[in-house]
Amino acid sequence: MIRAELDRTFMETKRNKLLWEVISTKMKEKGYNRSADQCKCKWKNLVTRYKGCETVEPESMRQQFPYYSELQAIFGARMQRMLWAEAEGGGASGSKKKAVQLSSDEDDDNEESEGEKSNISRKKLKRAKSGGGGGGGSGSSNNLKEILEEFMRQQMQMEAQWMEAFEARENERRLKEMEWKQTMEALETERIMMEQRWREREEQRRMREEVRAENRDALITALLNKLRREGQL
Repeated sequence: MIRAELDRTFMETKRNKLLWEVISTKMKEKGYNRSADQCKCKWKNLVTRYKGCETVEPESMRQQFPYYSELQAIFGARMQRMLWAEAEGGGASGSKKKAVQLSSDEDDDNEESEGEKSNISRKKLKRAKSGGGGGGGSGSSNNLKEILEEFMRQQMQMEAQWMEAFEARENERRLKEMEWKQTMEALETERIMMEQRWREREEQRRMREEVRAENRDALITALLNKLRREGQL
């Protein structure tokens, strides 16, 4: 989530070491003590696993990589920004290429999927521009509009899926936390009951000891009195 918030800055910054320091600081604020290099390595591994899930069936993909929806939302949002930038910039592809190339210290090895997304968007836009042949700019504009509308629908669907997955995990976390609290409360109740039973047994033992001591004292007193009477006789 922290990396997603800074994704636009990552794409616009050539050197991103300070950005990973920011992510490390935010992680520490949330109680996770991770260095900038650890955060960067974790992101690289997530991207690699995301790329490996592209040819996997949806059900097994969710079991293999539970963060697929989150990364798909990040890369989808990135492609959406590029599409809008292309639409606004018209034929000025230089600025778009610059935004793609200024990717950061992650290099191409851990951001390959990002380049693939940008290549897909560029191919779609080229097809939209060339689809009308010599029919003028109106056909190209209509094709581009259709592509953007379709992408927006897909993006909304991905966001809905991501929210559903997030809510499901949050509900599962709350259920586990509730079960843990109930278990701890049951253990505490059992401990209190055991302690109470132990005190009752101790009280009963003490009362029996007192009764035996009283009986013993009474017997000794009776014997002494009997001996005194016999001595007087």
